[in-house]
Amino acid sequence: MEFKAVKIPAGDLIQVRDGKLAIGDKPVIGVLRGDGIGLDITPVMERVVDAAVAKAYGGRRSIAWCPLYAGLEGLQHYGSEFPEETVEAIRHLKIAIKGPFTTPIGEETHVCLHCAHQQYHDGKCDGCGKDDGVCPRFRSINVRFRQHLDLYACVRPVRYFPGVPSPNKYADQVDFVIFRENTEDVYAGHDFERGSETALAVIDLIKKMTGRQIRPDSGIGIKPISEFGTTRLVRKALEWAVKNKLPSVTIVHKGNIMKFTEGSFAKWGYETAAREFADDFVTEKKLWDELGGKLPAGKILIKDRIADSIFQQIQTRPGEYSVMALPNLNGDYMSDAAIALVGGLGLGPGANMSDEVALFEATHGTAPKYTGLDKVNPGSLILSAEMMLRHMQWTEAADLILHGTEQAITDGHVTYDLARLMQAEGRQDVVEVSCSGFGQAIVERM
Repeated sequence: MEFKAVKIPAGDLIQVRDGKLAIGDKPVIGVLRGDGIGLDITPVMERVVDAAVAKAYGGRRSIAWCPLYAGLEGLQHYGSEFPEETVEAIRHLKIAIKGPFTTPIGEETHVCLHCAHQQYHDGKCDGCGKDDGVCPRFRSINVRFRQHLDLYACVRPVRYFPGVPSPNKYADQVDFVIFRENTEDVYAGHDFERGSETALAVIDLIKKMTGRQIRPDSGIGIKPISEFGTTRLVRKALEWAVKNKLPSVTIVHKGNIMKFTEGSFAKWGYETAAREFADDFVTEKKLWDELGGKLPAGKILIKDRIADSIFQQIQTRPGEYSVMALPNLNGDYMSDAAIALVGGLGLGPGANMSDEVALFEATHGTAPKYTGLDKVNPGSLILSAEMMLRHMQWTEAADLILHGTEQAITDGHVTYDLARLMQAEGRQDVVEVSCSGFGQAIVERM
């Protein structure tokens, strides 16, 4: 395949054979630096990964990094913040990792991809003064990658690192993986303005078909949740639990209120487990009705929880959960709430996956005021790369990164965000390091 701006380096193209990745000793992996602090953290991540791979395999394996472009770099290379060539390149390469991208949030017509300032005209940015980064407002680059590549599973491991200050006294019990459906629910929803022709037509249709009254001055939202989308998301969560020999999978929903969307999410999830994983899973009902509360050896418990209940339970008894499968909106809330339990987004990894393509990512924003200062915590992207290596079955290199990260934190060699929290708790031996310094601290402790 030929590309315009993308230059595929020498290496082994990743293949999918019989539903499994075939990875050579020098796989070509896409890397998107992102906007803002992505320019700082992405090179640090590459250096940490390269060091781990070299140490784990003695030079026999290495990664051929392939630069790809979106956001500001997409605008500079293609004149578009979301180039179609980048989408095709990720699909071609099968695995890529990216830094954070600017997402417009206001009503202004234009946004600067250098500093995230928003304004009502193109040309020179009124915020930073640069004239090569302003473009018309757009929908989230992250969301568009998920939709264009059908990356239907957002996967967020959440775990506690000893030494990281946490607001929750049970934080040391947190070690679970969130599977959030990535293409349906509010992501595929429709939102109609109050008084619009469509909103009024929907209100009228509901009254005609069900007799239910909705106030005519209401905005109307529609959120689709399908059996197809639910089944493949829950299947991936179940596969993860089986592969990693984890004790439970919890389906999270609000089916007590939304019976035919969220309730069906739970119903279809259970049906998937019964149909495709009958030898692996035991339902909570069977556990107590037939097995006296004792889970047979080698079996995994499948259960469900109401969404508002689970937000309480991850704070009071998080050790009861190992894998959770959620619809899109609940999963969005859960991901951020869970990572807050263990100290914040600075160490939160993430990935968006389909059956063939995986895009790993930093889970935080672009923080443009820190761009180029070599200051911010690169941990989220580094741990996303650790997750990527496990996806590739390069577990030895992944283990080195995890060990190095744990030891750097234990030793108190951390970036400013963690340093100030540790010092506030009275720790006297903290050494505040730069973004690149934290990467080096990890490498030194592998």
